[in-house]
Amino acid sequence: MKILVCMKQVPPKDAPLKLNEAGTWIREDVSYEVNEPDAFALEEALRQKEKHSGEVVVITAGPARAQQVLREALAKGADRAIHLEDAAFVGLDAFNTAGAFAAAIKDEQFDLIFTGLQSDDCGFAQTGVILAELLGWPHATIIMQIEKTEGGIKVKRELESGYFQFVEMPLPAVLTIQSGINKLRYATLIGIKQAKNKPLRKVALAELGPAITANSQKIERMYVPQKTKKTEYLEGSSAEIAKKLVEKLKDEIRVL
Repeated sequence: MKILVCMKQVPPKDAPLKLNEAGTWIREDVSYEVNEPDAFALEEALRQKEKHSGEVVVITAGPARAQQVLREALAKGADRAIHLEDAAFVGLDAFNTAGAFAAAIKDEQFDLIFTGLQSDDCGFAQTGVILAELLGWPHATIIMQIEKTEGGIKVKRELESGYFQFVEMPLPAVLTIQSGINKLRYATLIGIKQAKNKPLRKVALAELGPAITANSQKIERMYVPQKTKKTEYLEGSSAEIAKKLVEKLKDEIRVL
């Protein structure tokens, strides 16, 4: 099978983040890493390749620093990479990001496309399903298991309250992968050396032409929550304190 894995570079979850001067996003002076759900998507693609043979291609969009996620993927076993390289890709909404990916792979013939369920920075969980719509492919989300069948694939979807759904799908298809579907591997020393010689195609923003339009979704301004602390003491007898507490929970906090 020929599988494409869409990956994203994001700030670490525990990184101290500061907003830029416009207040529309974070400053660039932070470290970056592979988006965790995308790492599980890559691992699943590599496992499917090991079971059924084929090729794993990884793709990302972003400035030059984003190439690091591709190098890590190549070191783990991906066969080649595609980098949509431009700082402008950072500001694209999910629709334009999906459109950029679709335009970049228009000459390819993939059986499956994997994305992580969502990104750790924005968390919109939209890129994968929009990409499927643009390609006209069937898709399934929150995937916990994939089995190859004679006519396509059978997937296990995670639902709410501990329930799961099993769905049979034809190929080609797009799947958004849930974290925890597998156990991540480490890149070997040999893999790191081999990654330097694997193909990495760069695509400029200008090459995508009409695939990029004005964003349909825009972040006007972000705010850092202000820490506040207020302690109020209730005085009186036990019955009076209980009555006051119920009134506050009902009238002020409105949880009753």
